Amino acid sequence: MSMKTSNAARLLSWHRQHPSSSAKNAGGSGEQTEISARPNAAGRSGALAGPPIGRGVKAALSGALALACLAACRSNSTSAPAPRAVDSLGSLRHARVAIERPTAKLTMFLGELTDAQREELTKLAPNVELVSGLSRAQALERAGEAQAIDARFATREFIDAAPQLRWIQASSSGVDRYLPLAEQLEQRGIVMTNMQGAYGPAIADHVFAMVLSLSRDLRFYAEQQSKAQWTRGKPDGQPFALEGLTMLVVGLGGIGTDVAERAHGFGMRVIATRRSDSKSPRFVERVGKPDELLQLLPQADVVAICVPLTPETERLFDARAFAAMKPGAILVNIARGKVVDTQALLEALESGRLRGACLDVTEPEPLPADHPLWRTEGVLITPHVAADSKLSEERAWELLRENVRRFGAGEPLYNVVDLKAGY
Repeated sequence: MSMKTSNAARLLSWHRQHPSSSAKNAGGSGEQTEISARPNAAGRSGALAGPPIGRGVKAALSGALALACLAACRSNSTSAPAPRAVDSLGSLRHARVAIERPTAKLTMFLGELTDAQREELTKLAPNVELVSGLSRAQALERAGEAQAIDARFATREFIDAAPQLRWIQASSSGVDRYLPLAEQLEQRGIVMTNMQGAYGPAIADHVFAMVLSLSRDLRFYAEQQSKAQWTRGKPDGQPFALEGLTMLVVGLGGIGTDVAERAHGFGMRVIATRRSDSKSPRFVERVGKPDELLQLLPQADVVAICVPLTPETERLFDARAFAAMKPGAILVNIARGKVVDTQALLEALESGRLRGACLDVTEPEPLPADHPLWRTEGVLITPHVAADSKLSEERAWELLRENVRRFGAGEPLYNVVDLKAGY
């Protein structure tokens, strides 16, 4: 890992160790625009197999990722989307200035920084003093100094003790953990930004790694490989192709758009839901409003949940939603575990209503060892790791450094969170 990306890696590691606050995988509904990667960033129907298998799942996902690469090579002169010339990493949809025309020295509390990272940020924002490596207790003692902080320090107590605070940078896409602070932040005029756009490509890849592991019975073959057995065909299985199937992307924000684009690459028909009235990507056939979800569910063979966790989306997928889904459909959740009613999901799987479920997030999380989801046929579980990749680290670092520069220059910040909407 390069020195320039190690800070983002630490942010990812910290959130992995704090699952209740890890928000990397939550989707948003803001559109991605403007900020480009700089040169230093990466250039660039039958029963399923049984419970997840340790090494087998890993091998299966590796194989699925290899298959997923084929989607990027799909060529269609009339309908295939043109490749992106520039990666879009941030949104100016709700852009706000944290401090206009700053004249005095500004102070920002961050996580660990290497000497190279500190030097780079200092060159970009020479008027911002970077304080790194503080514990939460140490940060609280010095709260009065801070005009900006990493969201790991954002507590009600800290905000009360920080009269100069104007900006909070979350190291995640989802900010559901911080929504209890929304009223306090709005009253104080404090801007919160997130990492929307940083993790979309990796998460979208993970979606199809999981879907392909089910559609091609890869877990079964991984198990046969571990036994050195040449077994052709899972006795009770029937692999299927994605070509011609329909994917419903619930939450066509940054992450959802990346998922939809890959689905199109596999030859799938793509439909979606989204709150905003923004123009739909050309590879999405229809975009409905959130209240049209129950009308769209019966059309979908694969449903990918990409919405942020808000009061409106908590338990969005309940017994009623599962009853509306197409028999034999597959559910994918890379958003938040609480978006799905776990008991209703179990019942839909056990009854055969759903063919399978691909879960990178669960409720509860971490999932206890004795939880029935581990042993339910057709369920593939990964431990909230869909965003993990070097590319994610590089994109997160690029967003951080650009927002630090903008903060010091008094310019509008990228990825400002709409605290009323919750993302």
